Amino acid sequence: MTELWDIYDINRNKTGRFHERGTPLNDGDYHLVVNVWIVNSKDEFLISKRDSKVANGMWQATGGAAVAGDDSLTTALKEVQEELGITLDANNGQLFKQYRFSHISFAGNAHCDMWLFRQDIDITSVALQPGETCDAMWVTKDNIKKMIEDKTFMSEWYPYLDELFTYCIDQTS
Repeated sequence: MTELWDIYDINRNKTGRFHERGTPLNDGDYHLVVNVWIVNSKDEFLISKRDSKVANGMWQATGGAAVAGDDSLTTALKEVQEELGITLDANNGQLFKQYRFSHISFAGNAHCDMWLFRQDIDITSVALQPGETCDAMWVTKDNIKKMIEDKTFMSEWYPYLDELFTYCIDQTS
């Protein structure tokens, strides 16, 4: 079945048009994507390893594109449920940052909403999505920085990492 996205203009206004996933967006068209960061009470981040066919087996935060009709929060909750089998409590989430970017992997532009959820999750309850995710683990910000140095973490998708770390960890320490 074809996945459709709402098309937005540069100012985040829905245009009333739709886009089929997997085809390049027209110039000036945007779609909505989310990044979801889950932080536990130990100030660790839950990250997942993508399948080797998706993002070259790199580690990253959970995220994905909003399907037509879905808002940002709905998309964040769905992506975590689909990729990690975890049900997040919407009350534990906050919209941390919004920005625009050009896609790295294919032609087009996106409005990105970065969600932050503070929730303790038993790692043994994670149910990975075959073909999408193949591992998950809790890591510290220092672990992520090391993974970036080692080129095993998809840092280019997260230009706000220092801001996130300062907000989540440095202010609570």
